[in-house]
Amino acid sequence: MADLSHGDGDHAGDADAVNALRSAVMRLSRRLKHQRVDESLSPTEMSVLGTLARCGSATPGELARKEHVQPPSMTRIVALLEAKGLVRLEPHPEDRRQKVVTPTEQAEAMLEESRRKRNAWLTTVAAGLDDDEWAKLRAAAPVLEKLAQL
Repeated sequence: MADLSHGDGDHAGDADAVNALRSAVMRLSRRLKHQRVDESLSPTEMSVLGTLARCGSATPGELARKEHVQPPSMTRIVALLEAKGLVRLEPHPEDRRQKVVTPTEQAEAMLEESRRKRNAWLTTVAAGLDDDEWAKLRAAAPVLEKLAQL
């Protein structure tokens, strides 16, 4: 197991914190996934659209790496998204053998509606937090974002 210490020597406390974080993030993620706008899309398809929105157009290979799936799986996902009118494939500007995946306006509108719905739900849930808990949440958000990027 990786050394969870951050210098204070409290390995048991660090392991407990990691366990609590994992459990809470998983439960919160499951609850957020239920706030979907389009039930016809799989969570993986939504994730690919989100990655495109965050990172910009990408080749299927780049998307596969970012989404931690095998390239053939990403090829199938991109084909499904293209059939639904949510992405378009364009020639790669430098490599004619490759295509670049770009989200359509329909995908961007759906993602915006999805963010709006999930943010509204999360705002409602978080309304029960007190001022101290809000301050902790504001401080934790950049750390959670960093963990998500590692």
